[in-house]
Amino acid sequence: MASVPSLASSLHQRIADALSAALPEAGAADPLLRRSDRADFQANGMLALAKKLGGNPRELAGKVVAGLPAGDLIQEIEVSGPGFLNITVTDRAITGTLAARAADDRLGVPFAERPGTSVIDYAQPNVAKEMHVGHLRSAVIGDAVAKILEFSGEKVVRRHHIGDWGTQFGMLIQYLIEHPHELDHKDAASGEEAMSNLNRLYKASRALFDSDEAFKERARRRVVDLQAGDAETLALWQRFVDESKIYFYSVFGKLDMEIQDADVVGESGYNDMLADTCRMLEESGVAVRSNGALCVFFDDVKGPDGNPTPLIVQKSDGGFGYAATDLSAIRDRVGKLGADSLLYVVDARQGLHFKMVFETARRAGWLHDGVKAVQLPFGTVLGKDGKPFKTREGETVRLIDLLDEAIARATAVVREKSEKLGLSEEEIAERGTQVGIGAVKYADLSTSLGRDYIFDLDRMVSLNGDTSVYLQYAYARIRSILRKAGESASAKAHPELALAPAERALALHLDQFAETLAEVAGSYEPHKLAAYLYQLASAFTTFYDQCPVLKAEDAATVENRLFLSELTGRTLRQGMSLLGIRTPEQL
Repeated sequence: MASVPSLASSLHQRIADALSAALPEAGAADPLLRRSDRADFQANGMLALAKKLGGNPRELAGKVVAGLPAGDLIQEIEVSGPGFLNITVTDRAITGTLAARAADDRLGVPFAERPGTSVIDYAQPNVAKEMHVGHLRSAVIGDAVAKILEFSGEKVVRRHHIGDWGTQFGMLIQYLIEHPHELDHKDAASGEEAMSNLNRLYKASRALFDSDEAFKERARRRVVDLQAGDAETLALWQRFVDESKIYFYSVFGKLDMEIQDADVVGESGYNDMLADTCRMLEESGVAVRSNGALCVFFDDVKGPDGNPTPLIVQKSDGGFGYAATDLSAIRDRVGKLGADSLLYVVDARQGLHFKMVFETARRAGWLHDGVKAVQLPFGTVLGKDGKPFKTREGETVRLIDLLDEAIARATAVVREKSEKLGLSEEEIAERGTQVGIGAVKYADLSTSLGRDYIFDLDRMVSLNGDTSVYLQYAYARIRSILRKAGESASAKAHPELALAPAERALALHLDQFAETLAEVAGSYEPHKLAAYLYQLASAFTTFYDQCPVLKAEDAATVENRLFLSELTGRTLRQGMSLLGIRTPEQL
């Protein structure tokens, strides 16, 4: 089915046509239409246009009103102030537009398939290291942005740039060679087992590395073997990677995120490109040697001493820095994957690094005018004290512990509320997981990317306020209403009926879903979708309180209110799904 024009877009076109007819010398003019608390919509474009052309804005507004056809879409227009138009649309148009949305599996949201590819880099854990709270935002934000872009019609390639290379692997591999039975267990059955194995081995190898100079020297030589592609060394390195993936996937699974193995392309995936990347930068003059290191300098990047701070692509000892890998990844993603959008969901504190990497890639010609590279920088997760989230002992919080605690809190809430539903322990556990993980994700996604936020589980699992539980409860209530209606009444739109104020408010908000998604996909700001869904749930709560559904005065009104309820439920479910949050049928 074709996309369904919103009331706002239909009205915008009508006013734009009338404006062009009233003032042909203005050409195509924007009426600047927006939602309003004075009416359904307000158009403010007459003021700026009249001023630009030396006319009277109220006179222009009057001409526009005279040129607008009445009846099917517009119920009333009032000229106010210096030429503003306050517009009320007809109830018939509202219900008719929503009926068209309801008839479409995509709720009238266009699938605007476009050429090109968006590569999104997110969820970047490190091999042989535990995931901590700092990994949460990249994973949750990246997953939501990828889902929203795909739903809008973009071809999306996910990339998980895991840290799977570096000097620490020399230490780990050498220790394993000298203690060959450390990983002789059967394949880890769970992520917790895998991480326990890796933690034990890491601590033992680190202790030996710090206390035994001979071992330290052997470990450093092992790094050289790894970088040279020695077969035995690479095989042991692969064991660490495979063991770590078991753990990664268990954490992502708990986060209700599906990670495909083909999407995991770590630092090691670009090893064969690093030397060429450096050669091309140096031969083109983009990078120069400085004290033996290969560097790229920028006029606007200076250190505290006022001296230039370069991007170091290759160290003076011949080792490659993060910049070499990131630049090689750009070459690969643009050249091989055909990307025209590169998105990096990375901590805001890495902003300067990516600014320099992107500028270097542009100077080298790897990022040309047809490709945009964007960092989606996110803020920090804070504890209730407003400081970076730590344990009582001052250590970084393990992500798996945080998720388990969220699930435990949510399960307690579900158990307390589920007595009337007669849910089994298995059902309580399933819903508790959905509510707990949804609470963590929503707290993150309802915060604008660059802002820090306080991790407060008590607030996150509350039924009141701007939480995912509030949205999930609204959805569950709608499903309950529809179940109670059963076969006695069906959800059916009745455009001939007048709408109560709460019905109008809910319906007009429902009609904004497609436009909200388009805005979110264009700006990569999932918090705007979260805000829309919270406002939708709030509008439904007001509607439910003020407009009896199953006990309405006549059968047609019952059907129309069931229709509004069902469409609200579908919209909540679709929107929450795009944020990666489940919607239980009962709660």
